[in-house]
Amino acid sequence: MDSQLKKGLLEICVLAALAKQDSYGYQIIKDVSQVIEISESTLYPILKRLEASHDLETYSVEHNSRLRKYYRLTDSGRRHIADFLDDWKSVMAVIDFIKGEVHHD
Repeated sequence: MDSQLKKGLLEICVLAALAKQDSYGYQIIKDVSQVIEISESTLYPILKRLEASHDLETYSVEHNSRLRKYYRLTDSGRRHIADFLDDWKSVMAVIDFIKGEVHHD
């Protein structure tokens, strides 16, 4: 898969995982890995970018006497997902064209 395409898809997959529930790094990796490969070294820069763009926010919870950083989707993150899904309709039209499945009105 093209690296730029994969980068964009990974961001949306992280947001989608957080749309289901607040989560922490290791769990996000497990959730996203069900559909696309992601590693810690890939995830944490994505989380940092999404936090900087206000698509998610963080908070800490004590777990086994240690603080665990959790991520929560914001309204901006929800809009990011909605915008992606709207844009994806256009991408699917291009894919149909490439595959020769163009439907004329």
